[in-house]
Amino acid sequence: MELKLLDSKAISLSKFVGSERLFLNPRQASGFKRSPQFCSCTGISPKASYFSISNKAISSIGEDNFGVETFPYHINGTNGAGSSLFVREMRVLDAFDDEYGGVVVNLETLPSNPNVFASRLRSSLSHWKIKGKKGVWLKLPLERSELVPVAVKEGFQYHHAERGYVMLTHWIPEGPCMLPDNASHQVGVGGFVINDENKVLVVQEKHYAPALVGLWKIPTGFIRESEEIFTGAVREVKEETGIDTEFVEVIAFRHVHNVAFEKSDLFFICMLRPLSTQIIVDDLEIESAKWMPLVEFVEQPLIQEDRMFKKIMDICIASLGKRYYGLSAQHLVSKFDGKLSSLYYNIVEDQDFTCQDQLKPSSMDYSKCHQNVHSHAECISCFTTTIARGLTLVSLDYVL
Repeated sequence: MELKLLDSKAISLSKFVGSERLFLNPRQASGFKRSPQFCSCTGISPKASYFSISNKAISSIGEDNFGVETFPYHINGTNGAGSSLFVREMRVLDAFDDEYGGVVVNLETLPSNPNVFASRLRSSLSHWKIKGKKGVWLKLPLERSELVPVAVKEGFQYHHAERGYVMLTHWIPEGPCMLPDNASHQVGVGGFVINDENKVLVVQEKHYAPALVGLWKIPTGFIRESEEIFTGAVREVKEETGIDTEFVEVIAFRHVHNVAFEKSDLFFICMLRPLSTQIIVDDLEIESAKWMPLVEFVEQPLIQEDRMFKKIMDICIASLGKRYYGLSAQHLVSKFDGKLSSLYYNIVEDQDFTCQDQLKPSSMDYSKCHQNVHSHAECISCFTTTIARGLTLVSLDYVL
């Protein structure tokens, strides 16, 4: 005889008695309420439905922070045999959906016991696969590093690491992983600082390659996390020489591959205006610093012999002579992401322009455009030419 289908109202599992047998973790049985939907079937092949509850609805109870997936089975025996009710719980790790169909595991509720973590991780992967989830992001802080080999055993791979954590990922669907790779670049800056006497602020570093002995160079360094390019250039100059500066423009940038641990490198050369004159050397990194005449600086053999740095100096000198215009920074907010961004661009003309200005119909004779009869900013053709001339790609071998 089939059992009557139970309704979907909230019921206490502790009320099931009599002919039904309940298999449930005794720690969770008391007062634990559900809204299950049961299915019945005849024969020996069970049929089941399951439902989920939001992880956010689960109260915080120490190590037992978990989501529970209930798989109830109502099986009728053959030939009129008795019925049995099986309820299996599957604990899953607390996680949040991302916008790409994946999940991010909540590190705040990870089990402290590696064996418990392994069990719940396996259950979670099965659950997420059923749910059609794709990528799984698992961030393990340094103090939970004992869980790393457990996750790797379950198929997770390293994505990236910082001082305080390691990020692991797992791609659930069949086929190639579509998760984005780790950051591909490091970003460096150099500050070209020249005063009213045409003297360049230069340094000699304490640590250098043997081929660079005796070289005086511009202050350089790396951009910090969430730091603007121009802010980083000003900071590096201040740290190495004690000179205060203000950003003028990005003169050029270099792009090279396989620099540090196979990462690519972007190096931005920034023109900076000095606001002070007294040099205070950073004893940790810098051997010496001084104001050096521009001609003397450029004529250093190591610079003359290096195509990259010689080209950079040519560009800097052209900028000083107003024969070259670098990239200025402007803060803008985009509606695409709502974030404040720094847009770097150059305009030859003093006046600004807008897209609407460029698209206005005009009876102007564009054939006279390149004879400077009218402003470039009034001509779509010249506007395009100006932008095209703004950045030039030059591939060069270099030493530094």
